Amino acid sequence: MQVFTLYEGSYSVAADKKFLPFDPKKDNPKDRPASLFISVQPFLVQLNDTLILLDTGLGYSNEKGDMILHENIRKAGFDPEEVKYVLMSHLHFDHSGGMVHQVGNMMELSFPHATYVIQRGEWEGAFTNASSSYKTEIFEFLQRNAQLEFVDESGSFIPGISHELTGAHTPYHQAWLLDDGNDKVFFGGDVLPEPEELLRKFIAKYDFDGRKAMELREEYGKRAALESWNCLFYHGKTKTTGYIEYHEGQFKIV
Repeated sequence: MQVFTLYEGSYSVAADKKFLPFDPKKDNPKDRPASLFISVQPFLVQLNDTLILLDTGLGYSNEKGDMILHENIRKAGFDPEEVKYVLMSHLHFDHSGGMVHQVGNMMELSFPHATYVIQRGEWEGAFTNASSSYKTEIFEFLQRNAQLEFVDESGSFIPGISHELTGAHTPYHQAWLLDDGNDKVFFGGDVLPEPEELLRKFIAKYDFDGRKAMELREEYGKRAALESWNCLFYHGKTKTTGYIEYHEGQFKIV
């Protein structure tokens, strides 16, 4: 199993939920008060002969108008049209914007030959939730044009790919575990978005259920150490992937 990090960029985001490019080498965080500073990186996984995308980023374009996500997939040596499954953790814009490519006032599917796999409750909640984190125009376009498959609760999607309903970050957030018989890859979405979140306990205000999210981080960290998972960190700044060690109550990312 091969994993490719598709780095889309670093951004600041404030209460208005607008993602503004942020370069820590030249931009001053003091100029953006009350902002979170995050990296955004979907992941491409080649599982046997199947090409899988884990979340889709913001969907932003480069100066030529080409989708950054597509550009990164090509740099990894693949054609975006080869993606068979797009596995979604949840539908906040920084994870779902790249499900479509917006060109001017027009939208097109980013992965026209792929099946988009979404937790049913997350999909239904995205239409009824008033939060600006959800862009319903994207979901309405998908409903009309995309191959959608909804999963419920936790279970096996296909052999080698399972999903776990976590809640915590959103009510119907889910994590993904890929297993080819030799390697195991864990994608925790925004329940385990950065490696540093394993190293300290805290309750985040941006989570739907911050206490549950904190408890899940520790639970998944222990499982990852026990079962040798390669963990993928969607918002990781210092590390985007890593194995986890757990000793005497302390986690270490290796």
